[in-house]
Amino acid sequence: MEALVFAAGLGTRLRPLTDTIPKALVPVEGKPLLYHVVSKLKAAGIDRIVINVHHFPDSVIGYVKEQDSFGVDVRFSDERDFLLDTGGGILHARKLLEGGPFLVHNVDIISDLDIGWFISRTRPEALASLVVSERKTRRYFLFDDDMRLVGWTDTATGEVRSPYPGLDPDKCRKYAFAGIHYISDRIFSVFDEDGWEGRFPIVDFYLKECARYPVYGVVPPHLTLIDAGKPETLAQAGEFLRNHLNTKEYGKEV
Repeated sequence: MEALVFAAGLGTRLRPLTDTIPKALVPVEGKPLLYHVVSKLKAAGIDRIVINVHHFPDSVIGYVKEQDSFGVDVRFSDERDFLLDTGGGILHARKLLEGGPFLVHNVDIISDLDIGWFISRTRPEALASLVVSERKTRRYFLFDDDMRLVGWTDTATGEVRSPYPGLDPDKCRKYAFAGIHYISDRIFSVFDEDGWEGRFPIVDFYLKECARYPVYGVVPPHLTLIDAGKPETLAQAGEFLRNHLNTKEYGKEV
């Protein structure tokens, strides 16, 4: 199994910590965020991991080498010359990812998601499957009754984005995105056919293409998820990890 870890971001919400180190190496419970994410992926049976890098890229690469690549096949998608956002980051890593479906995981997401369970719930026809939950936020993906993506809304501003004109968000299922998705490598042919290139968010891609290509949401029955990319949640992430580091889903050590 293969995964892409988004670790290229500037980590602006974590300044001043990220003025001197990359977000991926911000410590939580004595270990960098990257360590915790890779531990979880490895425990789920993922043995090939692509990490994209931009902010302090040599620090991330050096840390991984110091860890002997965590005992898995780690490769780097280098974005040091230009940060490509999430969609552009996937496209840039194309040569490292083609050959089958792959998991995408943000480096600052700490959760108790059972990754094997999630993958088992994805549909073969899906271009992408998104982990979503009923977590309270202001921005939600919108799904139909079959959990197929139909749009997005910002509840604070009332903005709605959808390829379906006149979509009523109140008639849709609303779920928050968890920053974890499972993507078919067919996505690269869609990038080519529709002219996606350069820097772009993967959410923009999903919202434009979901009418033509099925993108589904998967809702875990119980999900604890922490966005550790903010100072106020780092302590919360540490407490969570103290209770989970020795569980099967993380493994005792990578």
